[in-house]
Amino acid sequence: MSPRLCLVLLVAMPVFLPGCTTTPVAGQRGYVSLFNGRDLSGWQPTGNARWTVEAGQLVGAQGDGNAPGDLFTVDSYEDFELYVVWRAEWPCNSGVWFRYQGPNQAYQADILEWKDPVCYAGTLYCPGKMFLDMNTDPQLIDRDGWNTFKICAQADHLQIWLNDRQVADVHDQSTASGRIGFQVHPGAEFGPMKIVVKEILLKTL
Repeated sequence: MSPRLCLVLLVAMPVFLPGCTTTPVAGQRGYVSLFNGRDLSGWQPTGNARWTVEAGQLVGAQGDGNAPGDLFTVDSYEDFELYVVWRAEWPCNSGVWFRYQGPNQAYQADILEWKDPVCYAGTLYCPGKMFLDMNTDPQLIDRDGWNTFKICAQADHLQIWLNDRQVADVHDQSTASGRIGFQVHPGAEFGPMKIVVKEILLKTL
């Protein structure tokens, strides 16, 4: 083999890096489902929002008097890749909590439409720091159908993909581990909202 041909082969060879991928993870080895499609086994509600399982899907809505609430895994997780398939009934203010230690120590992949600053679902929120990274493109969201989040947390490196487009990529040390969950926000303006989830897959890293 000539040196020139050898060089071409080396350049063309794909490089696979460790960590998160941007390809769908459903069915891949190493992923476990956090939702059984039948009941809330493995999950713990807080607050007074309504959490139900309907037709194999997890549904969250405000309780009586526009009462808010959250739903969390019983277990905590440190480094992982999380894959969530969701849809929303708008106007909506919700999100996927991760590394949740408490209301002042957590991260959230937002499901919202925010006016100031303008940002949309996929924005990375951190209590006390507001938005760490923002999705400013409303076209990435399917308002009437299903959407996917891929959330990767490795040490202080946090990444979010919305419908296979990366929308957040930051380093932050606010919390290193915690529970995974979903939020139903307070406010009469969000009274009609629902957050509906049909798949929650997790792979520890």
